[in-house]
Amino acid sequence: MARRGGAVHVVTTKREYKGKTYSSHLLRRSYREGDKVKNETVGNLSHLPDRVIEIIRQSLKGQAFSPAAEAFEITASAPHGHIQAVRTAMHHLGFEDLLASRPCAERALVVAMVAARIVAPQTKLATTRWWHTSTLAEDLGVAAANEDDLYAAMDWLLERQEAIEKKLVARHLHEDSLVLYDLSSSYFEGDKCPLAKLGHNRDGKKGKLQVNYGLVTDSRGCPAAISVFEGNTSDSVALMPQVRKLQEKYGLKHVAAVGDRGMISTKTIKGLKADGLAWITALKSAQIRELVDGGHLQLGLFDERSLFEIAHPDFPGERLVACRNPELAKLRAGKRQSLLAATAKELEKVKGMVEHGKLRAQGEIGVRVGRVVNKYKVAKHFALDISEGTFTYSVLDDQVAAEAKLDGIYVIRTSIAKKRMTAEDAVRNYKLLSNVERAFRSMKTIDLKVRPIHHRLEDRVRSHIFLCMLAYYVEWHMREAWRPLLFADEDQAAKKTRDPVAPAKRSDEAALKAASHELPDGSPAHSFRSLLDVLATIVRNTCRAQGSDDDSPTFAVVTTPNATQRRAISLLEAIAP
Repeated sequence: MARRGGAVHVVTTKREYKGKTYSSHLLRRSYREGDKVKNETVGNLSHLPDRVIEIIRQSLKGQAFSPAAEAFEITASAPHGHIQAVRTAMHHLGFEDLLASRPCAERALVVAMVAARIVAPQTKLATTRWWHTSTLAEDLGVAAANEDDLYAAMDWLLERQEAIEKKLVARHLHEDSLVLYDLSSSYFEGDKCPLAKLGHNRDGKKGKLQVNYGLVTDSRGCPAAISVFEGNTSDSVALMPQVRKLQEKYGLKHVAAVGDRGMISTKTIKGLKADGLAWITALKSAQIRELVDGGHLQLGLFDERSLFEIAHPDFPGERLVACRNPELAKLRAGKRQSLLAATAKELEKVKGMVEHGKLRAQGEIGVRVGRVVNKYKVAKHFALDISEGTFTYSVLDDQVAAEAKLDGIYVIRTSIAKKRMTAEDAVRNYKLLSNVERAFRSMKTIDLKVRPIHHRLEDRVRSHIFLCMLAYYVEWHMREAWRPLLFADEDQAAKKTRDPVAPAKRSDEAALKAASHELPDGSPAHSFRSLLDVLATIVRNTCRAQGSDDDSPTFAVVTTPNATQRRAISLLEAIAP
């Protein structure tokens, strides 16, 4: 009898055996034989994955399948992961509420500028061009903003600086806490800003006008406030206005200011005493020499220990903690010898020019010699004899030996009583100033690029520097959260107990990361910037049906993050302000 028909389908059966469920998938064909419908098994599909079986099932029902590339097309792609990372950190810091409690166009623009400053620091005009190349402009609703809108938002931000800093101070500083303070500078492009002055240029840009700014941080280096000064303002003059701001505007009556020897001068200390504030600083080299010459600092005591306290009548009610770092002593001795040798080599050239008659006038010889000794900053160690047609020099060996005795020696000066702070902790706390220096490096160089400053108006300069501080505030928290993924040392607790005088050393784990360039799991260790670059490979694709019109509906598909990217975002989600 002839068979008729031949519909093929998938039959799934399940059975229980010893508490487990077993499934079988059979490919079966139905056919007619006379008046009867019969089935036959064509094949067993049970060994195939469930998703493949489902495709076969739907295909046999008449559903058509085609490759995704033929069904959809990508109309645009924008880097997204690095923007997501910054916005995640901002969300967990409550950054928008920090700026203003209510949403407004200015707040959105400032958030966008801070995020852009972290990811791709550029001028304001370049920023409005750049943020369309990522998902930043779309996600924050600033796609239509132009350069003038950004300037208006900067003016809005400056008006709110005091209120924002008050919130930051309340978060991170409290009565009797350590307040780190240091002053830095950045140079200008142009000469029209009233703040632009010639001063001690820390950027190595001779002849450039500059602006100074003082940064307040907590003991960890987390920024809380910043003030801007004219470019010729000295370190010591800049401290007291910031201290008064903490007292009068932000309600901190009793804090301990930590500043370097140029920042907390004798005059500044009088002001701190008058306001009832404590401080930690260090003596200048001339003051240390006076202690040694007067017999108050006996160098022989360093044979037994690297740290001890001394008293001196010129510092009533204060504590002096003398320290000697042998490694620092070797470093300074080697540097001095190198500078002396380089200077002597150059002076020999000048001496030869005089002997051969190329230099004869006393004034010409003096100018050439001055250029040499000023180049290496060791003129005090040379005796120079210049006259018409002759030049001789010699090294002042006794003076060099006297200076060498103080190599590696520094003295910490503080008004904090021993019952509140041990001598060891006083040294450790003074060294915390490196956290402020780290903040300046980040703000001024490749990370945030506060310099060069292109603004002409004084208020715009102040707003620009405050904006950079806010960007560093977000970046600081991101760096702390990402320590497990960066080359950074994760063992921060060890800093509180290690030898305060000995050179700082990485933990074994951090040293291994630095040597191998790998994390414990074998994945690459990163810098902050390279990790942002890795996250930027998470892309948001805009898709639509293949062959659609330009105005057809679209949908977004975001790249699936890899393990490193997932961990980076997860670490940021644990940030707490």
